[in-house]
Amino acid sequence: MGTIVVTGASRGIGLELVKTYLAKGDKVIATYRSPEPPSTLTLLQGTNQLTLHPLEVTDSQSIEAFAASLEDTHIDVLVNNAGIIGPDHQSYSDMDVQGWKQTFEINTIAPLIITNALLSHLKKSRSPKVLTISSQMGALSRESIGMFAYRSSKAAVNKVMQVLALELKAEGIIVCPVHPGWVKTDMGGDEADITVQESAEGIVKLSQSLTMNDSGKFFTWEGHEHAW
Repeated sequence: MGTIVVTGASRGIGLELVKTYLAKGDKVIATYRSPEPPSTLTLLQGTNQLTLHPLEVTDSQSIEAFAASLEDTHIDVLVNNAGIIGPDHQSYSDMDVQGWKQTFEINTIAPLIITNALLSHLKKSRSPKVLTISSQMGALSRESIGMFAYRSSKAAVNKVMQVLALELKAEGIIVCPVHPGWVKTDMGGDEADITVQESAEGIVKLSQSLTMNDSGKFFTWEGHEHAW
């Protein structure tokens, strides 16, 4: 039984990751952005497996308070799941610049700051892992158009995690960005390829199988290495 932290856990992939880890017997610390715990998470409470905590991933005081609340808890897997699709206007000729900045703050910067804040807790684990939910839409190996803010934030977080993997290698901490698939969520839409259950099951399975030899690689939810 491990201890798992999932950010942005109130809906979509984050919520399903919580459910999947709980079903496997893990302890889960799930964060949410709203002032009060959302019903999607409170309905899962009932045992000491699940702990809920508010977290605004762009607020340093909120991050510090969250880290302090964990006291001497060890973290086996940190899943940086919190993210946004970005502003409505994000084309080359019609860009919401403030929205683009916010997208970077949430999708790119926050995962690094949160990981650093929880580093002492990760070091208490025998096999600590940091998974950051990215997207193949940020892969430079793929050619596609539009969604400049979202794509660039995911391309950037891929590089952030690749560098972080190198810097934390001596600490024995595995770091990998993960493409969750095109998932049927509010963000992915009804035309997406896979269900949220399929994505979460794959990500959980991947988190259990990763070794230090995998650190710094970009993976898909199926456990395949993805080209950068």
